[in-house]
Amino acid sequence: MTDNEQDRKPSPDDARIVERLVPIWLEETQRHDPDAAHRARDGWREGSLPPDSARDLAHWVTARITDTAFNEDEGPDVNGPARITPADKSAVLRWLDDHGHTV
Repeated sequence: MTDNEQDRKPSPDDARIVERLVPIWLEETQRHDPDAAHRARDGWREGSLPPDSARDLAHWVTARITDTAFNEDEGPDVNGPARITPADKSAVLRWLDDHGHTV
């Protein structure tokens, strides 16, 4: 199994990570695009995200990685609402893929 294949194998922790990050993403989305946040929140409550919301979540988690091993002068500010690791990003992408979203 290659590293890429291992990265795509669903993990039991994926749902827990997604459940931790989605409320933060929804809160941020609400501040910038209330209509998109409303659609995403409705989908989340129903157990699935609309395709545009899934893409937005994938982009958001990628952009918000805070735990990168960079020092403070090189990397993003980690004093946000959540620490997001590269492994968290992979978990979100696996979860989205497992729920039928190609991102």
